[in-house]
Amino acid sequence: MDNTLPKFDLPEDWLTGTDISKELLGLYKNYPVRLKCEIIALCMGGEIEASVNLNHFNVRKNDIITLMPGSIFQINDLKGELKIFFMGFSAKYVDQNDKAKTLLDTIYSIMGKPKITLSDEGAGMVERYFRFLIEIYEKFDERIHQELADNIFADVHKGISLIYKKKTVTDDVASSRAEKLSKGFTQLVMQHYNDNRNVSWYAEKLGITHAHLCSIVKQATGKTCADIISSMVIMDAKSQLKSTHQSIQAISDSLNFANMSFFGKYFKRHVGMSPLEYRNKG
Repeated sequence: MDNTLPKFDLPEDWLTGTDISKELLGLYKNYPVRLKCEIIALCMGGEIEASVNLNHFNVRKNDIITLMPGSIFQINDLKGELKIFFMGFSAKYVDQNDKAKTLLDTIYSIMGKPKITLSDEGAGMVERYFRFLIEIYEKFDERIHQELADNIFADVHKGISLIYKKKTVTDDVASSRAEKLSKGFTQLVMQHYNDNRNVSWYAEKLGITHAHLCSIVKQATGKTCADIISSMVIMDAKSQLKSTHQSIQAISDSLNFANMSFFGKYFKRHVGMSPLEYRNKG
């Protein structure tokens, strides 16, 4: 098979492979990309420094990372000899499959923490499962792939759910109320940043005052609420400018700016250049 990690979506219902090269992942350096598909990856060698939505991660051996449709990610650095297993499900498959939508509701709880570190034994089991899926993919044609898609999707997401649920329970014991509220704010921002940039709106949704939310988020993240909201807006704008042919007006509209002039000023204030200059930058 051609070990090519698709840039934005998958050409088939599901796809799996291994040995992703530094050169391939290097395509994602320097600017963020919004995924249409879902990607699940296991690192068994090397190190990847990456950003997913508002979070920065170092992905090393035994780490598994799940990138949901709509996730904005960027590769910041690559080290060592990479050994990466990946599989994913296309946007078309996820959108058209009712069963998948139900399962995705559970998986969306990982958006604030998409990386999990497994034990050596656990990582070995996941690697063997990936190799099994790769063997199936290479042995059968696309018709069989389509017939197997629902079962594979259900099996993979059941396993991922159990892994993350166990990890979440452990983490929740140690998490303070402030950390939980901060995470809740971040997750709300990821869902609503394109239609609401008012901090008071988020505070109301979380059932706390504007001042209390600002204090909690600053304490937990070192950033202001406005910084976090603008980070998501800018990441989305950068992704659209670099990875689509949408007009700047259309991008401005998609992010619900009053007009293109206001979007341009907002973008330049945070990035230091205009949207057009960023798009044309090498």
